[in-house]
Amino acid sequence: MAPDPWFSTYDSTCQIAQEIAEKIQQRNQYERRGEKAPKLMVTIRALLQNLKEKIALLKDLLLRAVSTHQITQLEGDRRQSLLDDLVTRERLLLASFKNEGAEPDLIRSSLMSEEAKRGTPNPWLFEEPEETRGLGFDEIRQQQQKIIQEQDAGLDALSSIISRQKQMGQEIGNELDEQNEIIDDLANLVENTDEKLRTEARRVNLVDRKSTSCEDELKCPDVCSKYHLPQNWSLPFLHFDF
Repeated sequence: MAPDPWFSTYDSTCQIAQEIAEKIQQRNQYERRGEKAPKLMVTIRALLQNLKEKIALLKDLLLRAVSTHQITQLEGDRRQSLLDDLVTRERLLLASFKNEGAEPDLIRSSLMSEEAKRGTPNPWLFEEPEETRGLGFDEIRQQQQKIIQEQDAGLDALSSIISRQKQMGQEIGNELDEQNEIIDDLANLVENTDEKLRTEARRVNLVDRKSTSCEDELKCPDVCSKYHLPQNWSLPFLHFDF
């Protein structure tokens, strides 16, 4: 398995910072003896520039790993703490190189005493979380991969649930469309039936009016006298088909 580029770059950056501290201390010794060391000054400047570029590369790698979810948020915070420590060391070394701050050996001693109070074996690192304390780079990387795999499995399960819900929604939508078609058919049937009932009602009213008219005509005196029938005589049993 290939090493994590962030940690390999971090290790080399720490080595450069350590080398700069040693070179500055060596330069200060020359200056105390009244000697000049121009080659050493050029070397220190080149190392400081290299340290600056390495820190910039670490920032870019960390941003890329966090944005693409290659590492967890916890691991991203841990790496950011290590990176902040490197930035602080760069600032202190640069100030020491310009004779504006403490000497590198005092800086390192101060860092060692502060870290010793926290019980961290590495004097250049902040206190690590319990989850990664005592683990090597490969073990930390395996832990990260396991966490990422668990997250991927959770996302796959969530995606499956969403797909099933989408399918259920489509089936419900199809069922509603079918029910709406049935309701439309029933509405048309009811409308047609209602129209037929109104037509039949009009026919019944017409027949009833004609029947009443004929019955009144039979009751009239002229008809009764013509057919020798009694007055107000009616024929309820007669049926008239119009």
